[in-house]
Amino acid sequence: MSQAKPGDKVRLHYTGTLTDGTEFDSSAGRDPLEFTLGSGQIIPGLDLAVTGMTVGDKKQVNIPCAEAYGERDPARQQTVPRSQIPPEVPTEPGTRLQLQAPDGQAVPVVVAEATETEITLDANHPLAGEDLIFDVELVEIV
Repeated sequence: MSQAKPGDKVRLHYTGTLTDGTEFDSSAGRDPLEFTLGSGQIIPGLDLAVTGMTVGDKKQVNIPCAEAYGERDPARQQTVPRSQIPPEVPTEPGTRLQLQAPDGQAVPVVVAEATETEITLDANHPLAGEDLIFDVELVEIV
């Protein structure tokens, strides 16, 4: 059987959990995830873990945050005066919003904190700073 190698298009089923057991994503009930190994389409740790697998292989991999979404970066948080936020925009902590960068690109953020005078917005990936565990099964090498 051939082993998955960089440049191969592969399909896999997966379940991703945090170290406390909380599931954050899964392909269960959906088509397998399809991507090209080594292309940067998925997090580096998972890309590396799938390399060398053969069709039908199953394994559990522990991926440190440095090989997933990285450490949380305090520079990706910004506190702005509430007066700069239009009144119709929800500002409850946990609310997901999209800002527009000066170059026109959409930047997803989460309201991290809200006081009467300020709103703190966080542009870190929601899984930044988290070590992740994936149960994976290689379904196909296309």
